[in-house]
Amino acid sequence: MKVTDFDFYLPKELIAQHPLSHRDEARLMVLDKKTGNIEHKVFKDIVDYLNPGDCLVLNDTRVLPARLIGSKEGTNGKMEILLLKRTGDDTWETLVKPGKRAKIGSRFNFGGGKLKAEVIDIKEEGNRIVKFEYEGIFEEILDELGQMPLPPYIKEKLEDKEMYQTVYSKEEGSAAAPTAGLHFTKELLNKIEKKGVDIAFLTLHVGLGTFRPVKVENIEDHNMHSEYYCMSKDTADKINNARKNGHNIVAVGTTSCRTLETIGDGNGMVREQSGWTDIFIYPGYKYKVVDKLITNFHLPKSTLIMLVSALCGRENILNAYNVAVDKKYRFFSFGDAMFIK
Repeated sequence: MKVTDFDFYLPKELIAQHPLSHRDEARLMVLDKKTGNIEHKVFKDIVDYLNPGDCLVLNDTRVLPARLIGSKEGTNGKMEILLLKRTGDDTWETLVKPGKRAKIGSRFNFGGGKLKAEVIDIKEEGNRIVKFEYEGIFEEILDELGQMPLPPYIKEKLEDKEMYQTVYSKEEGSAAAPTAGLHFTKELLNKIEKKGVDIAFLTLHVGLGTFRPVKVENIEDHNMHSEYYCMSKDTADKINNARKNGHNIVAVGTTSCRTLETIGDGNGMVREQSGWTDIFIYPGYKYKVVDKLITNFHLPKSTLIMLVSALCGRENILNAYNVAVDKKYRFFSFGDAMFIK
């Protein structure tokens, strides 16, 4: 299967540059995975498509303000560090720009010296292992000095950091938001719960690999990035209860979806566990746990459009995306939503 099989035309003006002020008023395309039939709704209408006894699974990860802009000691040359994942006490795997100024032993200052960093190792792919020095609590300093690591296709500055967090975000550790969840408000979640839908949370810390293009011609040759996940016993019980009673498991976002499919057994049952997943879902994959999916509109030729194509068919997805372009839906992180039922 070729990467070009998942290409489509997307005008740049349809890439959403800012979030809506009312999260649940984004547009919602409802796609029937069996028939390919399409309906056009508003996101708050999602409650009408969820049934009592269904289990709605959300990713409660919280995005770190992981983009730090400072200077190199001795030169005052501008440097940017993007935190990817913690590797130990005060050490992080990072992306550093410009990389040529970040040799082992290079030191940087942020916030007038409130936070200092030293490159202690360079990984094979070029990522730097950096050790931080500071007084106080690292997370508080990061919250003060750091910026949200918005995807490269978003050019506008985000005025309110919380607009790139879901309203239920809790577990800090992501380099990007689980964007399908950005459409929910607390009021909408309460309405869904009152209908008798079970709401369950898991954690998958989203890595920047999510935005990496597929550079191989045959998608089977693509190496998927690895991300940390965690599922509690309470969440596993809710999912298994819904499954036993013949109800639907509805994943919110590709991150929840990948976690559920990583953990699920051949009967679609899950259990409490944590670990790292590099699962790559593309057409031919048989879903074990997820019945329905709430997601955004993804990049052409991305692993995410391959994942949704595996759920409802490549032809259905490409047709739906062409309709979305024709109807001027908003695309990507701050864009509109799709419900695959």
